[in-house]
Amino acid sequence: MNRYAVAAIYKFEMARTKRTIFQSIISPVISTSLYFVVFGSAIGSRITEIGGVSYGAFIVPGLIMLSLLTQSISNASFGIYFPKFTGTIYELLSAPVSSFEVLLGYVGAAATKSTLLALIILATAHFFVPLEIAHPFWMLFFLVMTAITFSLFGFIIGIWADNFEKLQVIPLIIITPLVFLGGTFYSVSMLPPFWQTVTQFNPVFYLISGFRWSFYEVAEVSLMTSLGVMGGFLALCLLAVTWIFKSGYQIRQ
Repeated sequence: MNRYAVAAIYKFEMARTKRTIFQSIISPVISTSLYFVVFGSAIGSRITEIGGVSYGAFIVPGLIMLSLLTQSISNASFGIYFPKFTGTIYELLSAPVSSFEVLLGYVGAAATKSTLLALIILATAHFFVPLEIAHPFWMLFFLVMTAITFSLFGFIIGIWADNFEKLQVIPLIIITPLVFLGGTFYSVSMLPPFWQTVTQFNPVFYLISGFRWSFYEVAEVSLMTSLGVMGGFLALCLLAVTWIFKSGYQIRQ
């Protein structure tokens, strides 16, 4: 493996974060902080606890997951789409760099940026609510694996998209609603039976449940179920990326 090529792509993508630090870091942190203030104060005064956890603390894992998923997808999709848009993708395609090395560079940088952002939001949450992390290892595991999985998903979107509008369609129309409806602000057990059944078809629900368990040992489903869903989605993304590189599907704009 050409580690110099991987490092070059990785460093270039990481450097882009420094040039757009307000959009990449500051803006998501401010937005999430507003969720803490609004929902923690407005709804937290009416719902004191869920599963023995204060409402303000209960929503923290879901809000972190919301930023993690959207930023992972956004970073990876824009990273691979922009060279297509500018035409510099041909330089990458003509270079002695394998598809796997390209994937490592772009997805590795996107996952790193979104993980760092999630950790910053986690640190910021301490200023608003008291937090406990019962299982730090599992918390980090969920963070890293979710970042990698959805960075792969974002990479696929970046290759599929042929304009900037398509880069935003899936994160805004699909991912964000799935996070909000996956138990970010409430326990699924509070829903009527029909909607509890519907929620079980939401894959993000399992990610939030497992991630919340790592904090408070409170979960809607078992840890193994959450890990199974995450592993299944990761496998699907890997299969899709493998097919894309083998077929050359829309890799050129």
